Amino acid sequence: MNGLITLKKKTKPMQIIEKIKTNKLLSNPTEIQKICLEKLQSNPLPNLKSELWRLSNKSKFLKFLDFSLNGSSTNFEFPYQNNSQNIIRLIIGENSQININSENYSINELNNEELITYIKQNVSSFDQNENWSELLNLCLSFEQNILGLRIKGKKIPPLEILSHATHNSINAKTLILIIEKNCNLDLLQINLGTENSSLSQSTYFCLEANSSVNHGMVAYGENKSNLLNSLNVIQKQNSEYNLGSLHFKFNYARFEIRIKQSLGNAKTNIKGMQITKNDEQIATYTKIEFNGPNGFLDQINKSLADDRSHAIFEGSIIVPKIAQKTDASQLSRNLLLSNHAQIDTKPQLEIIADDVKCKHGATISQLNEEELFYMRSRGLTLAEASKLQLGSFFKEIISFIPVPKGRWDLLNKLLKQD
Repeated sequence: MNGLITLKKKTKPMQIIEKIKTNKLLSNPTEIQKICLEKLQSNPLPNLKSELWRLSNKSKFLKFLDFSLNGSSTNFEFPYQNNSQNIIRLIIGENSQININSENYSINELNNEELITYIKQNVSSFDQNENWSELLNLCLSFEQNILGLRIKGKKIPPLEILSHATHNSINAKTLILIIEKNCNLDLLQINLGTENSSLSQSTYFCLEANSSVNHGMVAYGENKSNLLNSLNVIQKQNSEYNLGSLHFKFNYARFEIRIKQSLGNAKTNIKGMQITKNDEQIATYTKIEFNGPNGFLDQINKSLADDRSHAIFEGSIIVPKIAQKTDASQLSRNLLLSNHAQIDTKPQLEIIADDVKCKHGATISQLNEEELFYMRSRGLTLAEASKLQLGSFFKEIISFIPVPKGRWDLLNKLLKQD
């Protein structure tokens, strides 16, 4: 396999683009890849001094690019057994044509023309710096690693979709979901990183009127694995989108969430968490836009940082004049377990409308000493007492992710981390 990007200390940004263009795996770029390459040409690396990128660890970010491009998928198993036949499981890049039709629902793969049209509509509005991760992803995503689905019906079985990276490689995966009117869906999305790898994942949702989605996103890696994860959601009127997310065990990870309530009268609930240890850096950036009246948002993001690690949360709520009667709340809660760890948090509001209920806040604390003392006085060890407190901190987020306990006990997995 030919190396896509190998960065040295003196590598110039434009050399990255040239290596993408000359790589044999991209000898016949698709129309989408050409469009994204052209945009990246003027901005080959994001501006690390900008507000969106200023806290990124530069050496770790460049390490993300320090692998070969892998356009193929290898056989990979889900991280837990499927004990139910009423679950639809897909692995991006490994499934053949998907067309599932029943009396109550249908899941059909978008054809190539539909995919190109949808992606071009999104790319046309991309900002080279704000949407840099998505431009890179689409530039590196081969046709077999782009999955687009149109979903209809009310009684749809739970859907589970896996993306994974390959050892010593960059893998780029793209998921597009169009949720039709009056549709109800439970979706678990799993992003896995293997040792010495980078995974680029971009996900696009379009929720039509009166539809609802319960979306869980679980991303975890192994030693020296990296992740760029972006999520774009468009909500039509009377739609409801619920997101529970968890990111942990990545050397470097960046999760970008952009949600737009296109006409108002929609509900959004977000509960997310990132956990960092050793010298890891994991960041979450969110941008929620209300483009109509009577919008609703309830968002909480939690960070836990230990050792010499760095956790980041930056959230933005945008309420223009047209978005009267908006009710939005954004809270950042953070737990610092080491004197050497670092947490940066910045929830923020941009409000022009004058008839709204909006609030935001942030807290940073340590484990509660009084609670620890109480539990130890009842015979628990310090480690046991600490795990109980951490379990309480995790549980609110874990319970919001649509993963039945019988299939995968996420809380137990987190508490047993090395």
